[in-house]
Amino acid sequence: MAQDTQVTIANGTSTARVMTYGATLAEFRLDGFDASLILCSPDIKAYRGPLRYFGAIVGPIANRIAAGRAPLDGTDLHLDVNENGNALHDGPDGLSQRVWSLRSNSPQVVTLELSLQDGEGGLPGPLEIAVTYDIDADGTLGIEMTARTEKLTFCNPAFHGYWSLTGNGPAEHRLTIDADHYLPTDAALIPTGEIAPVNGTPYDLRQSTPLPAPVGLDTNFCLNGEGMREVARLETDDLAMALETDTPGLQVYDASRLNTAPAKGHHGAPYGAHAGLVMEPQLWPDAPNNPDFPSITLRPGAVFRQSTRFRFIRKDIP
Repeated sequence: MAQDTQVTIANGTSTARVMTYGATLAEFRLDGFDASLILCSPDIKAYRGPLRYFGAIVGPIANRIAAGRAPLDGTDLHLDVNENGNALHDGPDGLSQRVWSLRSNSPQVVTLELSLQDGEGGLPGPLEIAVTYDIDADGTLGIEMTARTEKLTFCNPAFHGYWSLTGNGPAEHRLTIDADHYLPTDAALIPTGEIAPVNGTPYDLRQSTPLPAPVGLDTNFCLNGEGMREVARLETDDLAMALETDTPGLQVYDASRLNTAPAKGHHGAPYGAHAGLVMEPQLWPDAPNNPDFPSITLRPGAVFRQSTRFRFIRKDIP
């Protein structure tokens, strides 16, 4: 296995540490706040175990594919399964479990790349994927992903960071999501195919809602609007994080099943239930099995692009 490399980038009031293993955002700090705003661990080995998705790029098909079956151009692809007979984040050897190559870096920007060969994980290829982390002068964290393929394939990677603006889980946090609809799921968290209105349900987070939310969240929200826009806001009395993206979906996971023991987090103890909140901009889950969902097909000659920005607003500054 290639050796892991770690790179630090900084600008304005923000500093980030990025690992080539999983193209992982392994730490994110904001001047004036004691803890990393993203859950992390000083134990690099933990990222190969209980912290396998923490801050990583997951995919190339993020989220769940029912029974690992993905119809493509008249043929059923059979993806590696790893969760109750379903494929989650492209199985046990997805992007989060690979050592990426460092393409370039500067004090404010780092770009990593990875090549998946034809057939890896059950997907046609080769598939070339790149991710760039950058920090603006105002401390905004940007994540941009691109991908190209030589064969018709599927592509829907996502950033899988656990956020806590206090370092102490969701207590005192509030969440707002600009989505009029969500995707109901079955007991295995596979979408039923329905695109349901949030109105009158516990999934209506269009107004600022204290966390933990009234309902357990491992849910895709069908975001309003198109193009780059603010779609969600996580905030405390001291700090707000505005999430801006160009994707049509946002998977939100409240970490209700989280338990990293014995691996310890940055605060010196294992992470337990509700330690952080995952907010994954992406296309919708199980899309190959739901023709009415936004397509995750990538064709030769086309370029997959996804842009996300996390903007931080201090409440003590007018």
